Amino acid sequence: MAEVRNLATTIFSFLPEAEGRYMVISGIAIITIVALMAIFAPFIAPYDPIKSGKEVLQPPSPEHIMGTDNLGRDIFSRIIFGSRVVLSVVLSASLVSTVIGVPIGLISGYFGGKLDRVLSMLMDSMYAFPGLILAIAIAAVLGPSVFNAVVAISVVYIPTYFRMIRGQTLSIKSQLFVEAAKATGASDWRIMRKYIFPNLIPTLVVVFSLSVADAILTEAGLSFLGFIVSAPTPDWGFELASGRPYLPAGYWWMITFPGLMVMLLSLGFALVGEGLSEIYAMGRER
Repeated sequence: MAEVRNLATTIFSFLPEAEGRYMVISGIAIITIVALMAIFAPFIAPYDPIKSGKEVLQPPSPEHIMGTDNLGRDIFSRIIFGSRVVLSVVLSASLVSTVIGVPIGLISGYFGGKLDRVLSMLMDSMYAFPGLILAIAIAAVLGPSVFNAVVAISVVYIPTYFRMIRGQTLSIKSQLFVEAAKATGASDWRIMRKYIFPNLIPTLVVVFSLSVADAILTEAGLSFLGFIVSAPTPDWGFELASGRPYLPAGYWWMITFPGLMVMLLSLGFALVGEGLSEIYAMGRER
């Protein structure tokens, strides 16, 4: 799409000078590393992530750089393969939220009236619940699985996209170029598609990055409670739950490294979102 190409050109034209350029670069580097881990997991992982071994609860060592768990499985290998589940769940859920929340927010903000009031009331009622609690409730009703986790997380973040896109649409639709398009006889759908939506893309990219960062924490919480995968499938949140009973005995590595990966990946997306926000702000000032 021409809008996407223009967006990429805008981003990289400001990166050399914008204050947020280092945040974006750092975030992209973190995300890229984790994505490569997920893609090339069978070639990177030194051990089978689900095969038990005799070296039980071994601390980090040259043979097992992140130690082993209570079944003798290599934690580093499980973290590498666990990145596949994390990325697939959070990215799928964020895409579903985007596909549903953006059109609803655009239509609601543009047409207004009773439709806007009804949709806003519905989304506000969903927004009233803490995100993790709502995701847990939905996952508990649907049952534990990756697909149900995607559904639960996507429902949580639809109101976020709705509110941001609706607010931006309300601001953009009152500008002169939209009024000029109406004066030329352009239909409402053409105005939304050709004149309003392209101006929503910068906001959408920022919201997407920040929502993914938050969705990673939500996914970890659901997995910790056993609503996504079951043994022996590796997942970072599941690793935290498995290692928690052994922490009082001093086996700190079982939860430390999975927890660091959750924090690191969430930080990567947050850096991209915050950095792009600063870049766009500088672009508007110019």
